Amino acid sequence: MVEVKLHGHRTSPFSYRVIWALKLKGIPYEYIEEDLSNKSPLLLHYNPVHKKIPVLVHGGKPICESMIILQYIEETWPHNPLLPTDPFQRAVARFWIKFAEEKGPTVWMMFRSSGEEQEKFKKESLEMLKTIEEMALGDDKKFFGGDEISLVDIAFGAHAHWLGVIEEVAGVKLLEAHKFPRFHAWIQNFKQVPVINENLPDRDQMVLTFKRIRESLLASP
Repeated sequence: MVEVKLHGHRTSPFSYRVIWALKLKGIPYEYIEEDLSNKSPLLLHYNPVHKKIPVLVHGGKPICESMIILQYIEETWPHNPLLPTDPFQRAVARFWIKFAEEKGPTVWMMFRSSGEEQEKFKKESLEMLKTIEEMALGDDKKFFGGDEISLVDIAFGAHAHWLGVIEEVAGVKLLEAHKFPRFHAWIQNFKQVPVINENLPDRDQMVLTFKRIRESLLASP
């Protein structure tokens, strides 16, 4: 098998998207932890445009941006598919993946802000969660696509583990179980999948890291 390497970071949900996909596909790979305050020459070489993780290197060729990497993985290794074969269901999955990419950053903007600005992003985040609750998840669905985990679940994966940390560090409560019962149930189902459960960053360490990041961001002029 052609060599696969992943440049990532231990607290990045975007890195874990790729880790989960590789694990679910059963693809062996070498993981390379990057120090984001002192990026390696290899990372800068492989991603000279954005200089960010994650970067998947397959046979010496780099692929950047987590969702593009996931699409590449799905097309390169079609076994254990993470997208539906039916064209309509595939289109629906891609719609929600795009939604995750477009609306997901509001939670991170809430994390980076305070005061009135934070309230604005809190409102937008709640609207995003309401849309997911009412439109994307059904009472009979274990995951976004039904009974099997898919790329849509992976796209929303940050909300399953990172959202609680962001709430704690930013002092904001978004995901109340009685308001979002379907989404809350999805989180439990998602994190019970062995590949997901065995590949999650330590929560306590994340809280400490995110507190430092938030303090630094709010202290910046």
